[in-house]
Amino acid sequence: MEIHALAARGWSVSAISRHTGRDRKTVRAYLAPERPARVPAPSCLEPYLAYIAARFEADRHLEATVLHRELVDAGFGRAYTTLVGELRRLQLRPVCLVCAHRRGDQVTTEIDHPAGEEIQWDWLELSAADTPWGEPADVLVGALSQSGRFRGVFCEQMTFGHLAGAMHEILVALGGTPRVWRTDRMATVVSPLTGRITSEAAALAKHYGVTVAVCPARRAQRKGVVEAAIKYLTRSWWRTAPIATIGDAQRSLDAWSTRVADTRKRPLGTVGEIGAGEPLRALPTLAYPAQIVVERKVSRAALASFEGNHYSVPPAHAGKPVTVIAQVSGPVLRIVGAHGEIVAEHRRVPAGAGQTVRSSEHAALLETAVLAAFTTKDACRRKPNLPPSDRALAELARLRGVEPEGARVISLADYATLAEAAAR
Repeated sequence: MEIHALAARGWSVSAISRHTGRDRKTVRAYLAPERPARVPAPSCLEPYLAYIAARFEADRHLEATVLHRELVDAGFGRAYTTLVGELRRLQLRPVCLVCAHRRGDQVTTEIDHPAGEEIQWDWLELSAADTPWGEPADVLVGALSQSGRFRGVFCEQMTFGHLAGAMHEILVALGGTPRVWRTDRMATVVSPLTGRITSEAAALAKHYGVTVAVCPARRAQRKGVVEAAIKYLTRSWWRTAPIATIGDAQRSLDAWSTRVADTRKRPLGTVGEIGAGEPLRALPTLAYPAQIVVERKVSRAALASFEGNHYSVPPAHAGKPVTVIAQVSGPVLRIVGAHGEIVAEHRRVPAGAGQTVRSSEHAALLETAVLAAFTTKDACRRKPNLPPSDRALAELARLRGVEPEGARVISLADYATLAEAAAR
């Protein structure tokens, strides 16, 4: 309003600019006649807007890299940077109010990690509500500090046996072990009472010939490589993985780690190429013989579940609690009863195979038990005519407050008394 008023008095553009403190181009833009609004060019995401809206409605934190892979499979031919620019320009991603109130960034620094020097370990905890199979699960993630190459293994629990077995599988997938293992203060490695490394963890480190480095308390940034790997794994794979069982999840994670995670670009090559070039130490011939001990309840079919498979027990233990004991990478597992007796011993099948292992002896016992319980003698009839009994009718009449027919008994003496009275 002031610019237009000064221009009406005859002031020049330069004078108005000096007086208002605005640039001369700004003054000319205000004084120029109104121009038609600029019509933005159509977005390259127009054919995919409905799909993008549906994906963001289900998950507002969906990674743009995941969305780009899905759109490319659907025929989208533009680059990832174009997708990100259009998402920002069109404001397609919903705002998360929880993330908008996060605290400010903290000061950090980069730590130099020599090649083949260190691997970092941490757990990704998944509750029963987070898994499609409705049971909690834990994923041990091991990430090489220098290259960032990582692998993960699903475990039913976070016991020491599960930890030792998952560590061996990850090291085999990475092709060796670094000199230092860095962990946080997890209870299976550091005693909560003394703050020192447990004897089992020390024996495990001695078996692989490594040194265990424990992060200081409340210093998660010290193992930032594996923290970033877990964050990337959760957002890029877990949120969109089409899985139904824990075995499906492990197979999908292994394939995704090789196909997607290892192909991330770095200045010196891909993550997989850099990680494969790290000088790792050779692994022992056998894994550390840690014991995996889990409690199970036998099903009505006389089966105990373990690692996504089912193993038979005698039918006398159906519905009772048992303990499944197996060694890491061991070929045999034992099932122990409530009183410590060994009730079954089976050949161990690969985890997540979904197989049922039943010995011929247990099958015969189960068949005998089922046939013994099945009989046609005194079978319960399903279609007889059974009206209410006299006792039931009498009880119903009592409840209704009426006297049932035939319930009152009249004595013959009453009839004799009436007859005598009539005669008189």
